[in-house]
Amino acid sequence: MVRKALLLFTLAAALIVATLALQHAAPLRERLGERRAVLAWDLGNIAFDGSEGAGNNEQKDLDMLDMSLDKVRDVYYKPIDESQLLSGERSGLLEFLKTKHITGILSLPAITASASGAQVDADANTLLSTALHNYGKQAGSQDLTYIAIEGALGSLRDPYTVFLSPRDKTSLSEFIAGGDFGGIGVYIGKDPKTHEVNVIQPIDGTPAARAGLKRGDVILSVDGKTTKGVDLDLVMNLIRGKAGSTVHMTILRGKNDVQDYAIEREVIEVPSMTSHMIDGNVGYIQLYDFGEHSAQEVTDALDRLLKQGAKAFVLDLRDNGGGLLDAAVDISSKFIADGPIVSRIDRDGHVETDDANQDAIPPHPLVILVNQYSASASEITAGAIQDSKIGILVGVKTFGKGVVQTIYDLPGGSAIKVTTQRYVTPNGRDINKKGIEPNIVVPMDYRDVGITGKDIQLQAALRYLKRQIALTNPSV
Repeated sequence: MVRKALLLFTLAAALIVATLALQHAAPLRERLGERRAVLAWDLGNIAFDGSEGAGNNEQKDLDMLDMSLDKVRDVYYKPIDESQLLSGERSGLLEFLKTKHITGILSLPAITASASGAQVDADANTLLSTALHNYGKQAGSQDLTYIAIEGALGSLRDPYTVFLSPRDKTSLSEFIAGGDFGGIGVYIGKDPKTHEVNVIQPIDGTPAARAGLKRGDVILSVDGKTTKGVDLDLVMNLIRGKAGSTVHMTILRGKNDVQDYAIEREVIEVPSMTSHMIDGNVGYIQLYDFGEHSAQEVTDALDRLLKQGAKAFVLDLRDNGGGLLDAAVDISSKFIADGPIVSRIDRDGHVETDDANQDAIPPHPLVILVNQYSASASEITAGAIQDSKIGILVGVKTFGKGVVQTIYDLPGGSAIKVTTQRYVTPNGRDINKKGIEPNIVVPMDYRDVGITGKDIQLQAALRYLKRQIALTNPSV
């Protein structure tokens, strides 16, 4: 039986290391102009429904479209108007053809109003078949098929239900599996207000850290190509490259300090977390994502910190944009001894509840650090900890993504990622588009995360934990 991985991401699913932009990827018609060859990736135990096909013919293209529409019709977490899928497909194709400057001969058939079921499939196939026959040579048959699927999915106006090209799927699998690649070792993100591409965090020991890149640096250009108006995953691809090659970056630091960097790429091993003792007897774990190995890494870190004498813990989920549902449940279970962690609800109202694994460490004072970039799987863990009262949250309100996605494979190495469920916390809170309010609110610039003397959220957590340690370990 094929096991489907349940994903909880806000990310545009790309790694230089991981991009932390809380946004939907750019429309595929923009990304196709920057397509690069991708390497086959062993997806491990991340399973996808569907099967790989062979050949590049019209029937395969139509099959891809049919499979996508069928899957959305069957599993999308809310009722849908099927005719809007057709409208989205048609609009997507028309817009893409305009970018190819062939509007003078642009012609696609009309669609049936309020169509559903077999009529939707027939009209969808007619649209794509017409596009392939009339414009396949000029626009590219594969690109037209991808655009048709993306357009249909885009009509749902759900930023998390998207088409994944083979490159996109490879990037997503790398994020989940913690893959190694040629790059410089830096988390990047797009500022939601200025739309600038920022350095979120260089990874210790990588070329980015050794070169002196800092949190908050604005990436103006990569190898002479401006990042202004460019989608995050395209910036990622510019920075990535063969180990041993050099990437040239122009960085703005502060208001006026423009600096040029020449950084040699290396094979980057993506860490899932870091851990150490701080302030004498507090175990600190910073989790970057909820990947395949994260739960075991957190378990090992907890065991090690307990042996070193930890009397309290900080789990830092700031800037953590999500990952696998299983990882969120497993990590939450290390602190919550019993009871529900999260409940998932499909469009028919069926509820699936994930309970704690019964493998928690002994109770210790606990703080979860969160900020506006803590999302998805991070919010499952934060919500479960807060509802169980086994610990408290410190920081600012989280992002607010309360839906779950599943990946379904398509022929040719592509896939669709579909929102299949929404989730609620153990107390029944729906946090989608709302976020989670911390128990102790401490506003702070994200660029100060981890900086000694400026990380006031961490200092607030430590003050709280010291008081709790004193209460649970009174002097005699």
